[in-house]
Amino acid sequence: MTNSLEPSASLASASSESRGARSGWRWRLEDASGAEVDAASVGTADGVDGFPSQSDAESWIGEVWQDLLDDGVEQVTLFEVDREVYGPMGLRSAG
Repeated sequence: MTNSLEPSASLASASSESRGARSGWRWRLEDASGAEVDAASVGTADGVDGFPSQSDAESWIGEVWQDLLDDGVEQVTLFEVDREVYGPMGLRSAG
């Protein structure tokens, strides 16, 4: 017997998909060759996606870029859902 107050699996899945659609700004972390770096491997699994706006995503990268660089991330690319907005953007200074 199921509890009628608990959402079905399909409803829970749809709900989580809609949250993702509302928070569609995300960073792809890349190494020097452009290969994707797993966010969990650099300790930022909760930080690279789910931003409500481009400004929030850019503020976050401005705060953590040095930590990412220290963990082997050389460049990042910004996406809105699946649309590439810009990148790759190198994390090392041009100087």
